[in-house]
Amino acid sequence: MKLTQTLEDAFNAQISLELHASMVYRQLAIEMELKDLPGMAAWLRHQADEEIVHANKFIDHVADRDNHPRIGALSAPEVTATTVLEVFQAALAHEQKVSASIRSLYRLAESEGDLDSRPLLNWFLEEQIEEEATVSEIVGRVELINEDGPGLLRLDDELGQRPTATTEAK
Repeated sequence: MKLTQTLEDAFNAQISLELHASMVYRQLAIEMELKDLPGMAAWLRHQADEEIVHANKFIDHVADRDNHPRIGALSAPEVTATTVLEVFQAALAHEQKVSASIRSLYRLAESEGDLDSRPLLNWFLEEQIEEEATVSEIVGRVELINEDGPGLLRLDDELGQRPTATTEAK
């Protein structure tokens, strides 16, 4: 079943948001690299790659529905974070923005009677709960560390242990 034009536009906006999220995470990774925190930088780069996976899932869904996926205009991320705490607070704020967008997309699909989008959107709703919880936990731990050097280095090492993955949709 083909998406309505309204839904196609909304899905395409979500594709662009996911790609923008990838750029935000890439910039945040750069900020951590400049602070000589390679584990945090690697974790953030992995998040950037995961956002591309998310964009690919939306692209595949739109194409599979015989619609035309389109990437909208992407602007450079405005990242002003200078501390570890600010970096992860920025990451959390962006995850919350993506979550709100997915909930809006879900509500739109429901109002349009589009049952075929439910499995994908349900997956994303669950994914965003996990994403927000993970970044929120990191924020909490950084707040506990309070710029303590050994604590930051330990967290940096821990976050650097995250396994890498592909950017292809699963």
